[in-house]
Amino acid sequence: MIPMVNLQAQYAEIQDEIVGGFSETLNNCAFILGPNVQAFEKEAAAYLGVKHAIGCASGTDALHLALLAEGIGAGDEVITSAFTFIATAEAIKYVGAKPVFVDIDPGTFNITPANIEKAITAKTKAVMPVHLFGQPVDLPAIKAICDKHGLKLIEDCAQSFGATVYNKQTGSFGNAAGFSFFPSKNLGCFGDGGLVTTDSDATAAKIKQYRNHGSDVRYYHDVIGYNSRLDELQAVVLRAKLKRIDRYNAARRHAAHLYSELMADLPLTTPYEDGIGVHVYHQYTLLSDRRDEVMKALQEQKIGCAVYYPVPLHQQNVFKEECAGLALPVTESVAARCFSLPICSNLSDDTVKQIVGVIRGVFQA
Repeated sequence: MIPMVNLQAQYAEIQDEIVGGFSETLNNCAFILGPNVQAFEKEAAAYLGVKHAIGCASGTDALHLALLAEGIGAGDEVITSAFTFIATAEAIKYVGAKPVFVDIDPGTFNITPANIEKAITAKTKAVMPVHLFGQPVDLPAIKAICDKHGLKLIEDCAQSFGATVYNKQTGSFGNAAGFSFFPSKNLGCFGDGGLVTTDSDATAAKIKQYRNHGSDVRYYHDVIGYNSRLDELQAVVLRAKLKRIDRYNAARRHAAHLYSELMADLPLTTPYEDGIGVHVYHQYTLLSDRRDEVMKALQEQKIGCAVYYPVPLHQQNVFKEECAGLALPVTESVAARCFSLPICSNLSDDTVKQIVGVIRGVFQA
């Protein structure tokens, strides 16, 4: 079996460091916002080049808290992508705002500056671009649009930890950004975890308050908040992996480039790198009109594969009514043809060649 992500192999490499950190934490019994969470927040902020990095319970919470802290609420519109995991739109709905879905670029699968510009109305208060599959959006252009129209820029970095645009990290361009540490992410923990980044002292203060029951001082509560704190044991894992994230991402890029090189002559579309940002390949996603045949062949050989995402958000039951009549032709075409192959930091060249061999067999049969 070749899994989509080989977490067991990754864990084996850092097992001693993690078990040692767990043991120390268990002995200290400092489990809530303890020393590892505080240290990780400082280390992550330094790595990402931001003033504040605030741990929370999940990537979904990170986006939710970022929107709250930036004052997005009922009656506001937030421009975003329909080709993403539902958490992006859920966070917008949580604060009472309306997600306004715009179409994506057929190469990067990200929302485009032109489509954002066309969707701006008097109610638009923020843009939430998703750095999908680890490919950064055109942040300089999107930030310029937000500055021009007085809009908040809140980056969805759930899939882009370590990706850069002109040597600047994703998560450092906007008013705020949300990261996910779901286990399969480029930087993943052993459960759920998230992070909000910002350069604003005021925004950071609000996020810290919201994540901890609306409290700055224990048992004194100024707003209705949430229980959304990064777990101390997860911070142990994240600190160990953060030291290695550049190597992890370089290995993913190596595997992705080898895939693309070996499939260059096949009638399918391999991932596109736009040259603006450095892609970190949270997913290696292709397009093919023969997707089902290829996936069937892979599954018969016990090779992992998946479709991210088969139903765009504007066509999901939960959004069907408010998105009635909305057509996003590129999004819909990509969703009908996309599929993803195994990608992780320990995927060997031989395994990549084995997977490509199965795919090649479909087209040469």
